Amino acid sequence: MKPLFSILILLLMNLSLKAQSDPKPLKVYSKDGISVKSYDYKTFEYFLKQKNDTTYVVNFWATWCKPCVEELPNFEKLNAEYKNRKVKVILVSMDMSKQVETSLLPFIKRKNLQSKVIFLNDPDANAWIEKVDKSWSGAIPATVIYNKNQRMFYEQSFTFESLEKEVQSIIN
Repeated sequence: MKPLFSILILLLMNLSLKAQSDPKPLKVYSKDGISVKSYDYKTFEYFLKQKNDTTYVVNFWATWCKPCVEELPNFEKLNAEYKNRKVKVILVSMDMSKQVETSLLPFIKRKNLQSKVIFLNDPDANAWIEKVDKSWSGAIPATVIYNKNQRMFYEQSFTFESLEKEVQSIIN
């Protein structure tokens, strides 16, 4: 009976670990020690629907978007200051797929980004923008801040202070 119980416990632990891992990416881009996972919207949606005790800050941006690049240090600061407080920053690149290796990966390395960076590779934006938020026009920067109790969408740039204030309003 004990071996059967032990096997059952191991199986349950394995299922638990699988439930917590990221979905399988379409592709992993790598260059100079930097890697970014690529997802279509259907697979990426996982990152917008977590129901646990973490607050997620999901920022949509691109390397060619000046206001996006200007606000990235604020997300990096939030990531660093809240890393032990169950807040997770996810930077979702909207760059073109042909720019991932020539622009995105070098940008991540040059800026030493520490937040999780994902490449959203789904060219049919009209099919998924409204699924992120019905009010989203598709313009970037845009940010979703959510946890299991609340979800807010922002189509704007953030200072660190305004970003922290919004995160605090959802945490509390």
